[in-house]
Order: sequence, then C-alpha cells, then structure tokens
Amino acid sequence: MKKNLVLLGMMGVGKTTLGKIVAKKQNLEFIDTDTIIEKKNLLSINEIFEKKGEDFFREQEEIEVLKCLKKSDSVIALGGGAFINEKIRENILKNSISIWLDVKIKSLNERVKWNQKRPLLQKGNVKKKMEDLYLERKEIYKLAKYKIVCDNISKENIVKKIIDLYEKF
Repeated sequence: MKKNLVLLGMMGVGKTTLGKIVAKKQNLEFIDTDTIIEKKNLLSINEIFEKKGEDFFREQEEIEVLKCLKKSDSVIALGGGAFINEKIRENILKNSISIWLDVKIKSLNERVKWNQKRPLLQKGNVKKKMEDLYLERKEIYKLAKYKIVCDNISKENIVKKIIDLYEKF
C-alpha cells in the first residue's frame, strides 16, 4: 500500500488532466474532489456557489477531501482552494505525497479566460482576481512537499516528474 499522491495548485494548472495520466500509468485510482462534490450535490461547482454559497461548498469540500484521504494508492486532484483548509492541509502533509503544480499568472489567465466553470472568477476583472488569489494561495501552496513548475514543459515531462517523485516513496 502506497501513500496517496495529492496534486494541488491553482485552477487551470492541470491537476485533473495530469492526475488522470499519472493514475493510469501507475495503476492507481484517480480522484477529482470537485467532481465528487458535484455528484454528491447534483450541482456544478458554479451552481453550488450560486445557490448555496462558498461556505457551504468549503464545508462539503472538507468532508469529501478528508474522506478521500483515508484511501490509499490514489492520485487525488484537489480543488484550487482545498489546501488552504488547515485540517485538509495537515492531513495531506502528514499522510500523503503532496505536489504543488505551479505556473505563471499569465499562463493561468490564458487557460481559464474562456472557462465559465470558475465561480471565483465570475464577476469583475478576472486577471486581477486570478492574480490576487494566486498571491494569497501561493504562501500556503509552498508548504507542499514538492513543487513542479509547469511553464514551458510538456505534459509528458510533467507526468514523468510527478511519477519520479512518487516512486521515491
């Protein structure tokens, strides 16, 4: 039984895309915590934010992520804000292999500018909101065990780096 591999970072960085590839290559279960929350509530993340509010979403996120972390042999893609939660973060740092996938703000803005699924970027200046969120979150993201800078690197090379880090354990 191996520890879970937890991918964290900003929305649009590629946690789900890369996590699925890593899980398949390593024969591990893939878990996307946002998808679990959507299925449980029969609502998209956007709809949960609209109808029930961010506090409700964060409560659901804590419950579901902590449940997922009890498993083993899994690749877990966290929602962008999940690692900010102290209970979630402490559990991950103690029991899992955590990797912060990081990219420059400019890249993030390019990746999410047409995506309507990002509730925290719905109104106002999206670039400014993204920058503020990144600056706020990076101080906590840097607590992850590892960091991979994903700018100007192929998906295949990022996957290789993730697997190399995971196989150390």
